[in-house]
Amino acid sequence: MLPPVVLIDAGSGNLHSVRKALTYIGAPVTVTKDPDVVRRASRLVLPGVGAFGDFMRGLRAPGLDQAVHEAVARGVPLLGICVGMQALFDVGYEMGTHQGLGLLRGEVVRFPDDVGEKVPHTGWNQIHPVRPSPLLDGIPPGAYVYFNHSYYCRPYENEVVVARTDFGRMEYTSVVQKGHIFGVQFHPEKSQRIGLRLLRNFVTWSPD
Repeated sequence: MLPPVVLIDAGSGNLHSVRKALTYIGAPVTVTKDPDVVRRASRLVLPGVGAFGDFMRGLRAPGLDQAVHEAVARGVPLLGICVGMQALFDVGYEMGTHQGLGLLRGEVVRFPDDVGEKVPHTGWNQIHPVRPSPLLDGIPPGAYVYFNHSYYCRPYENEVVVARTDFGRMEYTSVVQKGHIFGVQFHPEKSQRIGLRLLRNFVTWSPD
């Protein structure tokens, strides 16, 4: 059996699909809105859909944001998915200015009007690694995964960037890692074999 995972419920995540995918690979899953459960976790997944500001309000209202900080400070591995990845950064500009968790330095901005593609970015697209990461072990360069988003992360530190994705006239960051903090802009739970491999990589990863 794989290590247990705590799936954080901020009120707007795609919880059912993520839980189903984690259960499929053999990981015991606890879904929670309880900050104390988050604090005690040995591995955290933060999935999110919808607007950045609403998602952050869902984290702050019960104190989940502080619990995440405390868990990360003691070395608990954390994976942010879609808006959950965006929440790892300092600030997002979707329908106003909203503070993120600030675990990674950077901002979350909308795709430009002249990107040359229909926004939101919805459907299958490729991830192109720029540096090794245990999150992508066994996943070939250029693998296709499933996206659905109008905003993207713009890290201030290039060293956190693991993979990028082409979208119209631009390229943006789609996978990040800083130590035991990981994030993916796409939905691994909707990305079939590649997504399941990535989730297994995260659940089985150890910093030792």
